[in-house]
Formats: sequence, C-alpha cells, structure tokens
Amino acid sequence: MQIAILLYDRFTALDAVGPYEILARTPGAETVFVAERAEAVRNDNRGSLGLVADRTLGEVRRPDIVVVPGGPGQTGQMDNPALLDWLREADTATTWTTSVCTGSLLLAAAGLLDGRRATSHWLALDALRGLGARPTGERVVIDGKYVTAAGVSSGIDMGLTLLGRIAGDERAQAVQLLTEYDPQPPYDAGSPGKAPAHLVEELRAAGRFLRAERP
Repeated sequence: MQIAILLYDRFTALDAVGPYEILARTPGAETVFVAERAEAVRNDNRGSLGLVADRTLGEVRRPDIVVVPGGPGQTGQMDNPALLDWLREADTATTWTTSVCTGSLLLAAAGLLDGRRATSHWLALDALRGLGARPTGERVVIDGKYVTAAGVSSGIDMGLTLLGRIAGDERAQAVQLLTEYDPQPPYDAGSPGKAPAHLVEELRAAGRFLRAERP
C-alpha cells in the first residue's frame, strides 16, 4: 500500500505531519512525500520548516491513498494544471482520497468533490461550496472514498478514522495510545461556536482565505 502526501510551497506543517504520524503506522504501508520537484518544500510559517519530497508527481502515478494538506499556499495552486491533473490521475487509482484543512479546496478545484459532503477549515467553508462541494462543519467527513478533515489539528482525527477503516479499530486504538493522543487543551476555543465572538470576527475580517474558483 502506497500513501502519497502532497507538498507544495507554504503548506501548513501539521496538515501533512499529523496524518503522516498516524497513517505511516499502517501495516505494510509505504509513505512518500510528493511534489512537483523532489526537493525540500517550505511551510507557511515564513518557510521556517521544510519537508523533503522524496518523489516527483510523475513518479507516483497510482497511490492507494492521497493526502492533500492545506495552507495559505493552496491559493496559488488552484490554477496549477500539473498539480490538479495529478490529483485527477491519482484519484483514478486510489482507494482513499483525503485532505486536511483547505486541502479540500484543491480536491474540489480538481472536480473530485462535486456534489459530495466535505469539510475544510471553518473560514473556507463558503469557498468549498463555491467549488461545487456540500460543506459541513463536521470534524471528519467520509463520502464514498473521499475523507476530508476540518482545520489543521483534525488531520490527526482523520488519520485515526482512516486507519480504523483500513486496519481495524484495535490497530487504530493502539496507534492512538502509542502516540498518546489524548487532547486536553487549556482553552475551549477550538471552533467558532466556542471561541470568544470578537476573536471569530477578527479572524473573519483578516480574510486569510480568499474566494476560490475552479480554473
């Protein structure tokens, strides 16, 4: 089983590394990071972290699982034919096509989420609707073989959900225990329905997620 995690300039690190940490523990899995060029790809935090893409898109044509992270750099990929064509081609072979955060906008831009239930970062749900998907505020959404996760940290939940589907509940529970994934955050402000209203409005006003259109 080959798991391909897509990288592009200014991706969000946890969107990629969270699912990697879980799914790489799938029995018999080969996990590869892929990008347009086999080189270090820098994250969205002033490029302070880089992950190395082992393979180019052209070298990974038929993965069993695709993971698409989000990040501010996603907006610059919405009209990238090389990336969108690769997603469409890879999707013809995948058992599971997945995304974290605004990675779902790339899946939608490739036409893979038309009419499907999907999620994304809460600030990007309107953009997801504009690309033909049916957005929901759920943390992890499964529609057929498409698994989408909400913002950033939810990629870990997506990884565990998918691992349970592939290898069984007990394996997923063992990985959860091994990674000691037992969230106990000091604040209860992780969704717009729970956070202080002024913080929600400040982030909305910042306009981090621009309107996205399918090329």
